Amino acid sequence: MKRRVLIGGAMAAGVAAGLPIASAAPEKTGKAVRAVAKVDDGSVVNVPLAKRTGPKSVVYFTRDLSADGLRKIVAKVSTVLTGKVAVKLHTGEKGGPNILPREWVKELLANEIKNATIVETNTYYPGDRDTTAKHLDTLKVNGWTFAPVDIMDADGTAMIPVKGAKHIKEISVGKGLLKYDSLLTLTHFKGHTMGGFGGSNKNISIGCADAHTGKKQLHAGATGQQWGITGREFMENMVDATKGITDHFKGHVCYVNVLRRMSVDCDCAGTSAEPPRVPDIGIFASLDLLAVEQASVDAVYDLGEASAPLRERIETRHGLRQLSAMREIGLGSENYEIVDLDKA
Repeated sequence: MKRRVLIGGAMAAGVAAGLPIASAAPEKTGKAVRAVAKVDDGSVVNVPLAKRTGPKSVVYFTRDLSADGLRKIVAKVSTVLTGKVAVKLHTGEKGGPNILPREWVKELLANEIKNATIVETNTYYPGDRDTTAKHLDTLKVNGWTFAPVDIMDADGTAMIPVKGAKHIKEISVGKGLLKYDSLLTLTHFKGHTMGGFGGSNKNISIGCADAHTGKKQLHAGATGQQWGITGREFMENMVDATKGITDHFKGHVCYVNVLRRMSVDCDCAGTSAEPPRVPDIGIFASLDLLAVEQASVDAVYDLGEASAPLRERIETRHGLRQLSAMREIGLGSENYEIVDLDKA
């Protein structure tokens, strides 16, 4: 079975301004009315920020969707990057219209994260990236020619243990991952046909799992069907994998979510991705994975009706289970404060 699209900007004050979310059922204020999740899957998306508990993590934010904006915000979190640095991003299918602008990444790697390597793995589904040879060709077509790119499973796989796993006790990753000391997770935040949304959690888990074993663990498990695991269990599988991979780097990981050209479809969909119908928001970054994912999702809900297509994708896939599963396994805090770099 081929992978397919299946299963079925201004930002409101809220998160962008670093203010508490008004309420789970806000009144009209003249600005966008924050949306309420009908299916919250144990997340705190409907809980006002001021009422959230637990440690408060710092999440940086900028509305500056440009090479300069990316460099500025990455500089706030890149101090943990030491030694040999891997940059995990989604390089996309051929001609994908929504992937991160190459010129942004080129400037970042030339100035802020020098001598880093872009890392990827081959795909689980047939297409332009399911073999290393085809993947390398697609990289050239899409313009990823300005920095070294490591297809991490080109030379084999490695097993990484997962502490506290719900389903996956060891995750199979591209062996190349073990060459690196630090990980910059540079993510195009958007919808995802199976995950609901694709943020840093998806970028790390599916993005580092090797094509034939790791991705099968995530998508098929013991079902015997290529796409046999969906919904909440799929979210939990991704979180398990991310826990193992981030633990491997022992704190030398930072997370950047770029909320731009947010189609309901992943960049895996290439040119068949539905055109974005949700306004651009900006860039979030943190050393706390759950905090940056929660802030990104909160920002989408802050858009109110304008984010309806993406919210529908998230909730119908039980995507908010990613957030509650991250909390349960210890991947950060849902409580955060926004540091608005545009007002600094």
